[in-house]
Amino acid sequence: MCGIVGYTGMHEASPILVAGLRRLEYRGYDSAGLATIASDRLIVRKRAGRVRVLEESLEQEPAPGSCGISHTRWATHGPASDRNAHPHIGGRNAEVAVVHNGVIENHSALRRELEAEGYTFASQTDTEVIAHLIARELARDGNNLFAAVQRALPRLEGTYGLAVVSAKCPGEVIGAKLGSPLVVGLGEGEHLLASDPVAIAPHTARVAFLQDGEVVRLTPDDFEIHHRERGEITPRIDRIDWKPDAVELGGHAHYMVKEIREQPDTVLDACRGRLRRAEGTSRFGGLNMSARQLRRVRRVVFAACGTSWHAALVGEYLIERLAHLPVEVEYASEFRYRNAPLDDRTLVFVLSQSGETADTLGALREAKRQGHPTLAIVNTVGSTIAREADGGIYLHAGPEVGVASTKAFSAQVTVLTLLALYLGRLRHLSFTDGLAVVDAMEAVPAALQRVLATEPQIEAAAARMAQAKSALYLGRDLHFPVALEGALKLKEISYIHAEGYPTAEMKHGPIALVDRDTPCVFIAPKGSLHAKTLSNIEEVRARHGTVVSVGTEGDEALAALSDVFLPIPDMPEVVQPLLAVVPLQLLAYHVARLRGCDIDKPRNLAKSVTVE
Repeated sequence: MCGIVGYTGMHEASPILVAGLRRLEYRGYDSAGLATIASDRLIVRKRAGRVRVLEESLEQEPAPGSCGISHTRWATHGPASDRNAHPHIGGRNAEVAVVHNGVIENHSALRRELEAEGYTFASQTDTEVIAHLIARELARDGNNLFAAVQRALPRLEGTYGLAVVSAKCPGEVIGAKLGSPLVVGLGEGEHLLASDPVAIAPHTARVAFLQDGEVVRLTPDDFEIHHRERGEITPRIDRIDWKPDAVELGGHAHYMVKEIREQPDTVLDACRGRLRRAEGTSRFGGLNMSARQLRRVRRVVFAACGTSWHAALVGEYLIERLAHLPVEVEYASEFRYRNAPLDDRTLVFVLSQSGETADTLGALREAKRQGHPTLAIVNTVGSTIAREADGGIYLHAGPEVGVASTKAFSAQVTVLTLLALYLGRLRHLSFTDGLAVVDAMEAVPAALQRVLATEPQIEAAAARMAQAKSALYLGRDLHFPVALEGALKLKEISYIHAEGYPTAEMKHGPIALVDRDTPCVFIAPKGSLHAKTLSNIEEVRARHGTVVSVGTEGDEALAALSDVFLPIPDMPEVVQPLLAVVPLQLLAYHVARLRGCDIDKPRNLAKSVTVE
């Protein structure tokens, strides 16, 4: 959620820290700040609001120094304000600065203890207790910040990703991880720390991902990592393959629309090297389970949150259709605390774009605790979920900056379609039927280009919806999850209330909402249940409702029943969700644009939800 950037090296830290924060703006935040060290003193600048407000402050009051830490905050304890913004300062003489992602659950007890010892607090946050605890330890050993942090950490209950600096130890940045991501960037004469590799991609491709219980000490020329139980360790060095310009707008008005338009390539990259035409199937390199082991599986459970949960629902329909395997889709936040009955032939998948979603990570750990093979579908290489899963599948979607997920959803649905094909071919699915799925998947990128070409029509439709206060999204079978996702996109970025339902469920309650001012968006490409959907649309028209439909090109019957008809190419049902979701994404985007909303950074939301 919050963003962390740290730097120590040969250059001025402040511009590097601010640039890193800008690259993390997609995560969602309400304030920003930094601390640098110059002339053996801490210099702190922090402001509520966007990073640009911090930049304006730095123009008036620069923060010199070649070592520092910075942060974008998403409020958990105390509202957005200058004093609650990070960094927080600890010690009776302001010796330590700390930035923190996560939640300290025992902060109230620690605050009382520290106040009794004479420490004063300037904020309402849980983070400030960390700064004072470290400062107290540093006072016992005034030149060893690394040791002071390690002594303070056992007092903390909860989760943290920390970056710490002190004027007593110029040139040092200390990082610590427990449940909240941190990555070290390894440079020449400089080292960096961040909560996301995107922040440091322009500076280095060599990274080391910290694991829970690890503390790192960075200087310009060296670094060392200690584990709380194992002592000093030698980390694995990875290379990140994201290009720095992958998170630039590149002439697009917003990241969201850029990422929507990238989806033909997203699907192509997710399929690359995985389709096997000669065998009518797909293949994955990272499942770490043999065909024999997978044939033993009698039940699949998906655990996910938000958009990933919707993608998993599409996977449920596809796997049950192609592989005849029973599938359950669980909210990760519920699954982790339920005592769900799982037998020894249950395979658990978790889905997360970031690979750091706290609830999804908790679900993964609970499934592993029960001894079930647990696989992950993630986008971020080296993420915590990717490291802890028994195996998995990378999306290869590249960085997704817009808070409202678009191309990650398409990448997840692509991977799940290939997974359904693979599991189906291990069971009863014929070569001919498998090859038909391969053919369809290979045709999707070109079909998506045709959908994107209809954007002017979608923009016109948005003008009819921009003043609505509520909307219903309706779909049957594979398109019910698409309806959920379309409704989520609209509410996330336009703040219009929207709900998704199975089309047949409309008459069991939601139809009471239908009137001229409540658009009903039907996802209704031609398929086995098409005629029934047309009947449901008639029910809406009989109540003077406005009908927006997404349907197959040339479907005159659907177009005649619709106030707005948004066409998609005629494709097999198994790939229709990949096409049908794009008009809904663009519709939400253009509605939000017309309403003047902050599309890439919608209020109250965060991209990577690393707290419960």
